[in-house]
Amino acid sequence: MKICVIGTGYVGLVAGAGFADMGNDVTCCDIDGEKIAVLKQGQVPIYEPGLDKLIAHNLQEGRLAFTTDISAAVAGAVVVVLAVGTPPAPDGSADLRYIFQGAETAARALSGWAVLVTKSTVPVGTGDKVEAIVRQHARHKFAVAANPEFLKEGDAVNDFMKPDRVIVGTSDPRALHTLQALYTPFTRSSDRILVMDRRSAELTKYAANAMLATRISFMNELAGLCDAVGADIELVRKGLGSDARIGTKFLYAGAGFGGSCFPKDLRAVISTAKEAGTHLQILAAVEAVNERQKHLLAERLLEHFGGGLQGRKIAVWGLAFKPGTDDVREAPALVLIEDLLAAGARVAATDPVAIPAARKILGERVEFQASNYQCAEGADALALVTEWRDYRRPNFERLYGLMRTPLVVDGRNVWEPSDLRAAGFTYYGIGRGG
Repeated sequence: MKICVIGTGYVGLVAGAGFADMGNDVTCCDIDGEKIAVLKQGQVPIYEPGLDKLIAHNLQEGRLAFTTDISAAVAGAVVVVLAVGTPPAPDGSADLRYIFQGAETAARALSGWAVLVTKSTVPVGTGDKVEAIVRQHARHKFAVAANPEFLKEGDAVNDFMKPDRVIVGTSDPRALHTLQALYTPFTRSSDRILVMDRRSAELTKYAANAMLATRISFMNELAGLCDAVGADIELVRKGLGSDARIGTKFLYAGAGFGGSCFPKDLRAVISTAKEAGTHLQILAAVEAVNERQKHLLAERLLEHFGGGLQGRKIAVWGLAFKPGTDDVREAPALVLIEDLLAAGARVAATDPVAIPAARKILGERVEFQASNYQCAEGADALALVTEWRDYRRPNFERLYGLMRTPLVVDGRNVWEPSDLRAAGFTYYGIGRGG
């Protein structure tokens, strides 16, 4: 099957490489010539485990190609995937200009029937608008379907190749048959293709991310209560998670969530509801709790040091919004660092892969260190923000000797408070009873 993927961001690259690996002929397009030149060399501009090997293999096999000529890539394609960015507009709604531009370009270039698939996260009703645009410019019959992605950064290749569900939103029989044929190799072990109307498919993506975000903010609210009453959120989490109706996933209290999906999608679905004349009170609270939570670590440090950090060195371990990625979009670590700098602190920071991305935002205001221990040397406090494996079992005796003040703020509850305190550290966690 010939496939065109418009957009070579996170979603487009994973989808394009994944489809090619199943034997399809895939061309990924982008207007960014520099990015396309890099991709043609088999280099990947984002960090995602396994993606570089998947792209290199399918380039070598001739099943995957990259181009800036979108019209040429669309011609002859049976499936055209719209995987462009939908960044937040100033009011929190999704900016759909790139989706609409991609749809128009594809419509003009169609050389026969094709199904245009919106894989980007888009508000309810976007498919209707895309269909209207394509109808205005296309000379051939077509269909428009919604096929939202459910990829976790850091495990996206595995998620795509072994999906727990594939959602297809369409009422067009030919489009449904085409997309079922496309995804059958990914779902042979069990039927995990869910077919629904286009609007329900569009909303399902937002609903999934909103539910997961809600669980996180719920636990962060409970963590605050634990600190107030002297309970331990980790014990509460285990009690909650043991209930089969609730389960264990996304029940971890911490320094807040970030990344390219949860914050943006929360704002977009809240905006969608507002436009539809309704108000999502729970999700508005989820967003507010998360924004507040991102400032918690700095507040703990300020309280400990009497309200000021002038001249103090604070070490920050972890810059990416989660392990397994170099994505720092809306990362809690960046909020913490800005708060620390505003309070007069000197900040040293480290991360296994996200230093280049963070440096673009923070510049020379932060001292970046490749070594965890060099980062902590002479520090008045150490804040753990991203739970990379590298940070889970450090040599605390060595840390104690390196730091000027043995104080740690565990923003992910990775370390055991009793162990740290026994080693001579002052320990602050999230909801660990004060």
